[in-house]
Amino acid sequence: MDKEKAAYTEGIVSVILNTVLFGIKLWAGIVTGSIALAADAWHTLSDSISSIVVIVAVKLSSKKADKEHPFGHGRWEQIASMFIAVFLGIIAYEFMRNSIVQFGNRQSVEFGLIAIIVTAVSIVTKEGMAQYAFYVARKTGNSSVKADGWHHRSDALSSVVVLIGILFAKQFWWIDSVLGIVIALMLFFATYKILQEAITKLLGEPPSQQLIDTITSEIVALYNDDLQIHHFHLHNYNTQKEITLHIRLNKSFTIEMGHRIATDIEELILDKFQMATTIHIEPLK
Repeated sequence: MDKEKAAYTEGIVSVILNTVLFGIKLWAGIVTGSIALAADAWHTLSDSISSIVVIVAVKLSSKKADKEHPFGHGRWEQIASMFIAVFLGIIAYEFMRNSIVQFGNRQSVEFGLIAIIVTAVSIVTKEGMAQYAFYVARKTGNSSVKADGWHHRSDALSSVVVLIGILFAKQFWWIDSVLGIVIALMLFFATYKILQEAITKLLGEPPSQQLIDTITSEIVALYNDDLQIHHFHLHNYNTQKEITLHIRLNKSFTIEMGHRIATDIEELILDKFQMATTIHIEPLK
């Protein structure tokens, strides 16, 4: 799958569908006077904005490495994810504040069939968009597309909460206010999860044990004797990954032999794992 093309497609589909859903849900919110529905509508519009951010991030991150950025521009994906998270957090704060004010004023809302239909359509559409975004993210490894998927998922869940509230609105005057608060809390959680993943990747992650074991088995298959491997470090720039490791070689090996072995390992990892490698050679004790 072409990473750039797939991410562009996901972003464009998201912008179109979210804009349509926003208009329908906002209309329903205005007709019913519901803060929860209006909040859900603006949450949907925020998905369009986040998808535009994804498109821009894909364009920026696809730029080749240059003199100022020798490791490429792949981390624009994390920067875009952080922007989406902050935007979600601002929206969550506003809906939390408005819901608390409405609750304090003891305002109730009258829902109807329109609200039920619009909310049900939103749930199905948004979950479908989330599944599509997660599929693209799995195939491409694009973190900003994954963040967009979580945004879709949180919107679908907030619509589920709204639908439940609509069904019980006649029994509880405060249901719309409480729903607004619940949606805000869900948005805050989505903000936390997106920020957590983006910051973790920016700060750096250790290579997984599975990756270490796989690389080690490949190297051992190439050089079974007189070689030990340890001290793995992974530098992940999304569009470019670099790994450093130490190898211990027989003391009797010449510099030329050690250089040849290190070069063979570097070429092996580049060919099978698409990673540049830096190797430190030590004497085998």
